[in-house]
Amino acid sequence: MNSAFLPSPIKSAGLIVAVCAATLLAACKPAKPAAAPAGPAQVVVFTVAPQAQTITTELPGRTTAYQVAEVRPQVGGLIQKRLFTEGGDVKAGTSLYQIDAASYQAAVNSAAAALARAKANLLTTGPKAARYKQLSAIDGVSRQEYDDALAANAQALADVASASAALDVANINLKYTRVNAPISGRISRSAVTPGALVTAGQATAMATVQQLDPIYVDVTQSSTDLLRLKRQLESGNLQKAGKGQASVTLLLDDGSHYAESGKLQFSDVTVDPGTGNVTLRALFPNPKMDLLPGMYVRAVLESGVDDQAILVPQQGITRNQKGQATAMILTAAGKVEQRVLVTGSAIGNQWLVTSGLKAGERVIVEGLQKVRPGADAVAVAAKPVAVKPAATAAN
Repeated sequence: MNSAFLPSPIKSAGLIVAVCAATLLAACKPAKPAAAPAGPAQVVVFTVAPQAQTITTELPGRTTAYQVAEVRPQVGGLIQKRLFTEGGDVKAGTSLYQIDAASYQAAVNSAAAALARAKANLLTTGPKAARYKQLSAIDGVSRQEYDDALAANAQALADVASASAALDVANINLKYTRVNAPISGRISRSAVTPGALVTAGQATAMATVQQLDPIYVDVTQSSTDLLRLKRQLESGNLQKAGKGQASVTLLLDDGSHYAESGKLQFSDVTVDPGTGNVTLRALFPNPKMDLLPGMYVRAVLESGVDDQAILVPQQGITRNQKGQATAMILTAAGKVEQRVLVTGSAIGNQWLVTSGLKAGERVIVEGLQKVRPGADAVAVAAKPVAVKPAATAAN
């Protein structure tokens, strides 16, 4: 073996010294303290307290005009004038169109002449019948002649009545040459123009008048919900909101609230076999004409009053994989328990809980990510929201 590869005594001694020094330094370095055991998680809880709450139901619906009248001519002829502004408001009885009245005026004149002729004939038949009556009493005329005079007078009276009725019909037709508004309301665009030929009772309406103040809102509710609500009222779990008609409010399509409140008028007596829904109708004042027929709205109906309603903030309610509503409950022993709930409608930023909670229980609303079922937790007060001071205006 080559002696060049053997360590010299000096190098071996230096290596031993270095190793000993490193060992002494490691022994003298202070040890890292052990981690302290973590305490129970801090959470913010909501204590359940039953309260009286008006239960509402939000239903989709459409607005419908209070009254609708289609304007059609009752006599035929050429349109001479249109007497209204399209899209404007009209009152009942206001003239809308003028139909050429020349032929109808002539019919009135003819009927008046026929009536005059019938009345003139009556001037001779009446006195003749009276004279023949006296002569018949002294056998001055035969009985047959007297009967003929009576019949002629009766026929003359009938001719007068017939001519009078014909004159009335002619006057009515002449009046119908002015087409009037059947109801008060807002009128649509005109379907005919001056010069157009119209006929009595035609299929196409000349215009449409709709009364918009007040206005109907038709909404639909499932028959299942209607039956459940009826059972809750009968069992006493819900109390009627009032003795009169139920109050209804509206949410418009843009999410804003309609300023006026309405009243529920009636519930239909027939269930739609295709959808299983029942139609409800509410009546709303519409003084500013903000609601127009056919608008989509959401009606909020007062279903009743629950004296023991349980409301829980929405941030305390989650959903499991089955879609069931769940909440984390902090028990009196400081343990976290998961509870399956049955929720109803949303009221503001809270859920109405119909089953699964009772008074005095504590629902965790903050710190849910720090706890698991069975873990220990401690309730703390919610942190106050910091309010930024208002900026001072520069002089």
